[in-house]
Amino acid sequence: MAERARPAGATDDVDAVTRAVLTASRLLVAVSARSLAAAEDRVTLPQFRMLVVLSTHGAVNLVTAAELLGVNPSTAMRMIDRLIAADLVSRGVNQANRRETVLRLTPDGQRIVEEVTARRRDEIAAIVERMIPGQRDALVDALTAFAEAGGEPAAPGRGQDLYPLGWVDPTASSAS
Repeated sequence: MAERARPAGATDDVDAVTRAVLTASRLLVAVSARSLAAAEDRVTLPQFRMLVVLSTHGAVNLVTAAELLGVNPSTAMRMIDRLIAADLVSRGVNQANRRETVLRLTPDGQRIVEEVTARRRDEIAAIVERMIPGQRDALVDALTAFAEAGGEPAAPGRGQDLYPLGWVDPTASSAS
């Protein structure tokens, strides 16, 4: 990766940047918690994470879902059982391999992911609107560099074929 030119007067204080990112991450966690509050009567935060995995990855088997969440398959199974009981996830046979069971979001599960994500997007937009344009530009540059350094691909903008959290929908047509 090419090294970026540093503006005059810029410092290379890793600790200062780390503190700033940690502070920003506290804000983002708070925004995330508030956005989930309306759905808390239906799902816990770990269950919501499972809904997001199924929303962004589509139908997956239990082992894949557990790996994507970083939990044991038995933990994922208990979570899935509760989500099935709440009619937020369904279990079905994989048509490509009839011995395998796949998990999918139900329309209610997808609706929860979309509503929580919309609330999160709205709250983040309100925070960003309070910044002056130059700060917004700097934040875009900084967060883009941060995401690139972490290996995260850029999310497309609003109005493009997206999954709820900003990932491109691989099943969407690229023809315009």
